[in-house]
Amino acid sequence: MLKSYMWLMFCVVVWGSNFVFGKILVQEFSPALLTSLRLLFIVLLLMGISSFKNHFKRLNKSDFVLIILLGIIGVWINQWSFFAALETADPTTSALILATTPILTGIFAAVFLKEKLTIRMVIGSLIAMTGIYFVVTKGNTASFQIDKGLFWIVVTMITFAIMIIMTKLLSTRVDPLTITLYSNVVGFAVSIPFVFVLDDPIRMTSDISDWAFLIATAVVVHGIATLIWNHNIRNVDASKASILSNLEPFVAMITGLILLYKPITGAEILGSFFIVGGVVLSTINAKTRERKQLIVKEGEQQV
Repeated sequence: MLKSYMWLMFCVVVWGSNFVFGKILVQEFSPALLTSLRLLFIVLLLMGISSFKNHFKRLNKSDFVLIILLGIIGVWINQWSFFAALETADPTTSALILATTPILTGIFAAVFLKEKLTIRMVIGSLIAMTGIYFVVTKGNTASFQIDKGLFWIVVTMITFAIMIIMTKLLSTRVDPLTITLYSNVVGFAVSIPFVFVLDDPIRMTSDISDWAFLIATAVVVHGIATLIWNHNIRNVDASKASILSNLEPFVAMITGLILLYKPITGAEILGSFFIVGGVVLSTINAKTRERKQLIVKEGEQQV
């Protein structure tokens, strides 16, 4: 179990560092081109895995439509808005705002999946919003200015929440690898023409080290880390693993300090505690319920 927790912590470090990685990459590649290239390498990885497992499934018409929507909203727009945000937005602030995705997902689930919206979720949302206020204003409302990148990171958060809801709907009929592969193929295909529409000008470095960094982060962040997480999550307590994922903003802070020499402010630390606390409070009931359902399901399988 200790080994599994170490692997899960590795995934959290990788995902938290992705905000800083993205900030570095958008200095060398324009956002739409970077999105398209990253999706290309992710698709190549997923196709390699699917070919190795001989795992190509047919979809019915309704699932195919959902996959297309998922690929456009949950993959392409989500990825592009992430890099568009990091052109100007601070990576730590972006990580902290994106950390509130579970709250928005809970609200969407209440609206579209008829799941219960609890008092804990409402209170947790208010606490998290207080944290975002501290982070965005940096404790100084007098000189407060909204960076345009923050708008795009909010779009990233919304599309990420939509992706979770749509994936949940599809997962009752389609396996995760098929959903991930086909939605990324759609996202990549859609991204190609928008490189020439959204990027003005198109920026692309010729430095081999930057290309290696792009490929490595695409494969490790969206491929290897996800596979490691899915493999090891079965061996640990689900609620504890979820708490680990809330450490991503703190990882982004430390990585930003090391790689970008960006100091960690008191407002960011205070805001991060409010945000993570609000998210934990909002999702604790859902985590407990999912854990109980998992225990019941495992018991039925053993019988």
